[in-house]
Amino acid sequence: MLRSRLISVPKTIKRNISTNVPALQKAVDPIQQLFVDKLRQYKSKSVDGKLVDPSPNIIRERDSELEKLNTQYGGGPGVDMTQFPQFKFVDPPVDTGIKPVDMGKK
Repeated sequence: MLRSRLISVPKTIKRNISTNVPALQKAVDPIQQLFVDKLRQYKSKSVDGKLVDPSPNIIRERDSELEKLNTQYGGGPGVDMTQFPQFKFVDPPVDTGIKPVDMGKK
């Protein structure tokens, strides 16, 4: 439907619209800019990816959630959860159920 409307529009107007599209994409929403500024501010405050100004309640809650995850997924002291797990596959013994036939005896 939009295409049928654009067909009736002269080519000069189509060209003007298409050249203005990049200019419109560069326009930044003020709320979006505030959000980006706040992210940059938190990044500058954060040291080594830690929380910014955490309260004792937030630290306790974070530690309890990490403990739940460790229990659920097999983590714990001395276990590196960032390392890809090592899998060991052992082939089970195969029993075909066929007994060997002795061709020499009659």
